[in-house]
Amino acid sequence: MGCMDISPYRGLCGFCVSVFKWLPVVVISGIVSWSYYAYVVHLCIITVESDIERVGLLVGYHVAVTLFLLSYWRTVWTRPGDIPKRFSLTADELDSVEGSETDEQQRRMLEQIVIDKDLPVAMRTIQGAVRYCEKCAHIKPDRAHHCSVCGSCVLKMDHHCPWVNNCVAFNNYKFFILFLFYGLIYCVFIALSSLKYFLRFWTGSMDGHGRI
Repeated sequence: MGCMDISPYRGLCGFCVSVFKWLPVVVISGIVSWSYYAYVVHLCIITVESDIERVGLLVGYHVAVTLFLLSYWRTVWTRPGDIPKRFSLTADELDSVEGSETDEQQRRMLEQIVIDKDLPVAMRTIQGAVRYCEKCAHIKPDRAHHCSVCGSCVLKMDHHCPWVNNCVAFNNYKFFILFLFYGLIYCVFIALSSLKYFLRFWTGSMDGHGRI
């Protein structure tokens, strides 16, 4: 599962927030289910009279919707990117960093931790210090950010997308791009293949057309 299984909320409030976060996914699933029924049943089975055209539309539609759903659910369920354990700070290290008397002392301490653990970290804060997360207790790898929705740091985080209830990051970025691409293909295919029947419906020439 993605980062949605970790939440900064607890108890009844956490349960309600978790349920609410799934609503956009339910909306997407409902729209796709309704479009499947409308296109396959009402357009292809009831309205289209030519068997050749019906088969062509059904094959094209099922290819498009399958690719769209596969990329969508891979985006939803793939863990976006866990921070490697080697970046974790021990309790003593975190206490020492947090208890530093000056920013310069903290900066030197973080640099020493990076050197001792041989961490590949190049990014720094505006003040020039090594980035770390006190909530997750680890040094932040380059482009890692703490997601307030998921309640954890995510490797190479791009953004948190409510429509997939997951962060778009290192492990599922490819699936997210494919989801957008196949979503566009899916919508364009439906729009173009049903345009002829849409115009017939609004001009009144659909009367008596179809098998029912």
